Amino acid sequence: MHGLLRSVWDEPRPPSPPGPGWRDWALVGTLVPVTVLEGVLRPDLPWRAVSTVVAVGLVPTLLWRRSRPLLLVAICFGVSALAQWLIGQPLEMYSLVYLLLLPYSLFRWGSGRETVAGLGIIVAAIGLSAAYRGTTPSDLVGSAAVVCASFALGWAFRYRAKARTRELDQIKLLEREQLARELHDTVAHHVSAMAIRAQAGLATAATRPDAATEALRLIEAEAARALDEMRAMVRVLRRNEPADLAPGRGVADLAGLASRGRAGPAVEVEVPDGLDGLPPQVGAAIYRIAQEAVTNARRHARHATRIEVRVTADDDSVRVRVRDDGETASAVTPGYGLLGMIERAGLLGGSCTAGPDPERGWTVTAVLPRAGAAA
Repeated sequence: MHGLLRSVWDEPRPPSPPGPGWRDWALVGTLVPVTVLEGVLRPDLPWRAVSTVVAVGLVPTLLWRRSRPLLLVAICFGVSALAQWLIGQPLEMYSLVYLLLLPYSLFRWGSGRETVAGLGIIVAAIGLSAAYRGTTPSDLVGSAAVVCASFALGWAFRYRAKARTRELDQIKLLEREQLARELHDTVAHHVSAMAIRAQAGLATAATRPDAATEALRLIEAEAARALDEMRAMVRVLRRNEPADLAPGRGVADLAGLASRGRAGPAVEVEVPDGLDGLPPQVGAAIYRIAQEAVTNARRHARHATRIEVRVTADDDSVRVRVRDDGETASAVTPGYGLLGMIERAGLLGGSCTAGPDPERGWTVTAVLPRAGAAA
């Protein structure tokens, strides 16, 4: 119980409450003449002038009910209570029903402390009105029920807005994680390839100038491909659509990993026929996992001469295995690339494992459902 009260007390105000809009101005513009007409035409209205002036004067406060809910609750209910004390009876204008917007606004836009303080003010004002009017218990219960309904409505809208904000934050987090994986895979792969070719060019520059020139051409081509992929991702992001951040990449593009293996370990790709009908997200995940695994092998597999990329499939799943013949590492700390591969597979309901091969080298194996993530 203490924890619940503390959470209510510490509840912050919703961020950036909207200012007065056209609906607020229309409401005020409607209530002012309606209140004046009631004050002029209603025959049984006690203290006509005082009641009308107070009711009309409080109408404009509705414009700031979101930004200053506690202040307006204090002003409106305080003025109403003061008027009752001065004239010896409560204000009985029907148009004052608009004051029910203030409890709603208090619970919708106020902080926890403001809500508790405003609730005390409203309860005191209702109690004072009941004392002056001699309200029966049934009427008092009815009035309290109406005010509580206003409270509940404001709290319900507040909770719905918070739930929507959490949902949007979660979507943004998932999008950032997806973008981080795509950027890591693209940049790491191409930069690693350029570094390997630059090292090869430096090693042969003294004895084979033409080989160094060829390495520069390959580096230029690799940089151009990296820029193309980055531009493709930027175009998708600018469209502001929930689209794949790696458009066009799939199983058919795996052959490109082998064609770029002119420097460093040779990359061999084996892909069976009949995978053209894979869902785009599955094909993209297979490509990115294989690309990252090949990049890691080129960077970290010592004395590796061969990297094998093999894709197999059955009726239910697709398996991709990337294996090198380098020296087996005794221990490896998972980096962003390995974690990204595991996340990719997990998002589609699959799995990804990586570790030393029993014979030699390092093996990455991912198994994905052929139909993609389950609905």
